[in-house]
Amino acid sequence: MSPWKTLFRYIAHQFLIWFFGVFLTMMAIVFMLDYVELIRRAGTKADVTLLVLLKLALLKQPYMAQQVLPFAVLFGTMMVFWRLTRSHELVVARASGISAWQFVAPPLAGAFLIGVLSVTLFNPIASVTQATYETLQNRVLGGNPQFALSSTGLWLRQSDNKGNPSIVHAERFVLPQRALHDVMFLFLAHDTLLERRIDAQQATLGSGVWTVRDGTDWSPNGQPQQFAELTIPTNLTPAKIQDSFAPPETMSFWELPGFIRLLEASGFSSQRHQLYFDTLLARPLLLAAMVLIAASFSLRMQRAGGATLMIAVGIASGFLLYFLSDIVFALGLSATIPTMLAAWTPAGVSWLVGVSLLLHLEDG
Repeated sequence: MSPWKTLFRYIAHQFLIWFFGVFLTMMAIVFMLDYVELIRRAGTKADVTLLVLLKLALLKQPYMAQQVLPFAVLFGTMMVFWRLTRSHELVVARASGISAWQFVAPPLAGAFLIGVLSVTLFNPIASVTQATYETLQNRVLGGNPQFALSSTGLWLRQSDNKGNPSIVHAERFVLPQRALHDVMFLFLAHDTLLERRIDAQQATLGSGVWTVRDGTDWSPNGQPQQFAELTIPTNLTPAKIQDSFAPPETMSFWELPGFIRLLEASGFSSQRHQLYFDTLLARPLLLAAMVLIAASFSLRMQRAGGATLMIAVGIASGFLLYFLSDIVFALGLSATIPTMLAAWTPAGVSWLVGVSLLLHLEDG
């Protein structure tokens, strides 16, 4: 085996050890913070036990692991190169003619592979646990109900100002006009007994009411009656309908494209789900970019010295990236910029910064 292959395997092995060490440490901290926050939120609910809250915290961790990955790669890579510099192994390797690009290649390949596996294999698992977390949280801590959108149409559950429940089904919802097409209202007594049904061509959502046009009113003990227009009280709003669908975090990477097409065909905005999907596509490159940034700072330490400076710069870089991502994602969600640009900007900027710093370090 050539010396370069031996060095590649050695650095890759060190990277994986440090990555998983940093990753597990960060996840332990995140778990403790989440558990404490859940205990605080459940402080006024006497029927919620610590065991239920522990289950909630555990269910949330796979999703949080995806958020922690870039920082674990960043800090893990910095620790690898800091250790190799302190032990003078990189100094010896440099003296033998090995460049900084060859040092970076093993963790770069490892980070890219971790990104691919996290998106294609781990994300589907995390989406299932996150969906279970959302359901359990809504039940024990309270939250917004999720409406159903499927190939059979849109299903909504609503209530009037007296709390009487009803179920709404429509083939399509046109968000700008706030209009349901081919709509059916099912009015329930005691949440189980059907006491009235209305079928109509269209229902328009106004301020606290549905304005229903060209329909038929069915009741169990009477004849069906045709009507031109009537109003039905409701507690729904367009924002509540749009925001209460299954969050993109509860859907796997493989399910998202189909659900995005379904949203668009049903007249809803797919901005949030499309942005999340594009972010998943960009994740392997983002993790690889974290290696470049970490190497740019940590390889300098052999000349400049100062482990404290390295750690400070790494933490600052991580927070700067997080801040930049939040700003760009907000612009993407508001449709100020295209979702693809919003999703790929953090990875692209990180690559440009990392490559520029490495070029300056090695050739400048």
